[in-house]
Amino acid sequence: MQRFVLEVWGEYACFTRPEFKVERFSYPVMTPSAARAIFDAIYLEFGKTTPKQPAMYWQVERIEILKPVRYIALMRNEVKEKASVRSIQTWMKDPGTFEPIYADATREDTGQDTRGRTQRQTMALKGVGYRIHAHAVLYAENHELRQKIERSFERRASNGQCVYQPYLGCREFTGYFKLLGDSSATPEPHSVNERIGWMVYDVFDLSRPGSNTDAPHISLFEAEISNGVLNIPPYPSAEVRKPQGGA
Repeated sequence: MQRFVLEVWGEYACFTRPEFKVERFSYPVMTPSAARAIFDAIYLEFGKTTPKQPAMYWQVERIEILKPVRYIALMRNEVKEKASVRSIQTWMKDPGTFEPIYADATREDTGQDTRGRTQRQTMALKGVGYRIHAHAVLYAENHELRQKIERSFERRASNGQCVYQPYLGCREFTGYFKLLGDSSATPEPHSVNERIGWMVYDVFDLSRPGSNTDAPHISLFEAEISNGVLNIPPYPSAEVRKPQGGA
């Protein structure tokens, strides 16, 4: 089993704490699910089933903070509504039922208060840098498949290739990455010590192959940053609290 180390950085990041329902407020460090998503953006192997389901997931082992934790307050315009798949399918069958979403509409335009934009405060992180350690976990262990996954990931990450541009919590906060070798683990993590408490581990059930249509499956763990390092327990571990009936 090969472990990979990515250095990740960006101008802004926001890893939203779920207890803040309206205004976004970021954790002081990247969450395991956000780190996993960066590895997914570079390479994710799918099985031969229909619909397509992942044949593996990336197990994040630790996240190291390379830059000081700095917050910045941002005021952003967000839309109140988005088109649903069901609405679009209905419009395709009967174009006469099409009803646009007016992002800048007023009550006089639509007769409703649910349209238009709303301003929300975001407490984001500024000038972030992380070092992420992870390895691939296959749902059905296979030596040849593992070799393919690890070689493909190493080749793509070394060349800066990705399926889609990684992001740091929010799509508009672009993330950049570089694959590190065994001798590249510098600089030292920034001296940060903080007991975060319950932190989101992931929003999907990683114990089985799933799809993007699955219902949310929120898992949590008690997070603590020690000397700039956040250690992540394995997903099957009892340290990871899952919904009743989960793995």
